[in-house]
Amino acid sequence: MAMQSFGTSSVRMERLLLVMVQMPAEDVDRIMEHVVKAVPLTMGKYDSNAYQSAAGIERYRPLEGAAAGAENEVRKRPGVVEVSFELEEDQALLERVVELIFQVHSYQEPVIRVESILGSRSKGLDDKDNPNRWWNTAGDWKTKP
Repeated sequence: MAMQSFGTSSVRMERLLLVMVQMPAEDVDRIMEHVVKAVPLTMGKYDSNAYQSAAGIERYRPLEGAAAGAENEVRKRPGVVEVSFELEEDQALLERVVELIFQVHSYQEPVIRVESILGSRSKGLDDKDNPNRWWNTAGDWKTKP
């Protein structure tokens, strides 16, 4: 059953594509700079929207034909993260972004996964007085004006 878009009084849940890419943490800024040039990753009044996981350990073993050459031992590379972002359901856009990631990624076989999801989009209501918003709390990353 395909997920259907719906709305509440404050938010629309829209059909989107979730793109997830594994990469070394030191490559994130470079790769995402290219992605954002191709598609601004806009959500409401914000752009460059993406999520980066904490660093983990990637495991793999190069086989015959790999750029590194065949190896017997499994490699364990620390400092690999997953970056995810949402795109409109547009096959041509998805193909351009996947090709772009492949071209600028440092891996011979980049790990790129795509899922169809429902993603939230605010209806842009005036909630400046909402006591739960960061600008009305002490906040841990920005102080009140």
